[in-house]
Amino acid sequence: MTWDLPDPFVIDLMVAADDIDGLGHANNAVYVTWLERCAWRHSQRLGLDLAEYRRLDRAMAVVRHEIDYLASAYEGEALEMGTWIVESDQRLKMDRCFQLVRPADGLTLLRARTTFVCIELSTGRPKRMPPEFVEGYGKALRRA
Repeated sequence: MTWDLPDPFVIDLMVAADDIDGLGHANNAVYVTWLERCAWRHSQRLGLDLAEYRRLDRAMAVVRHEIDYLASAYEGEALEMGTWIVESDQRLKMDRCFQLVRPADGLTLLRARTTFVCIELSTGRPKRMPPEFVEGYGKALRRA
């Protein structure tokens, strides 16, 4: 597998019948769901699950998606989604990159970048990252 960056966090995906739109391929909205699933599983692996978010009264909320849809995915195909944390100010904002690959032919189907902002769950307002976020997400930050 050829990844854009080394050592991605990777999840396996299978294109289900419910993912297919009227044009016969995976609907674009499904790809966004896969981005969220991959980011969330990576956060959980870093020890930052929903219980921890609630305990800290903080969460990372999406403020921007940039998605390049490069090729279609079809029902029954096995896919792999990789993610990397590529930027963080360790105060409020963090960026992740994603790559969706079809292992059968090595083709990259999607590249994306998502910007997150730390919010206080109780108010929904932007709030500085707690030390646990700086530590957990910081460990995964790709250093240039």
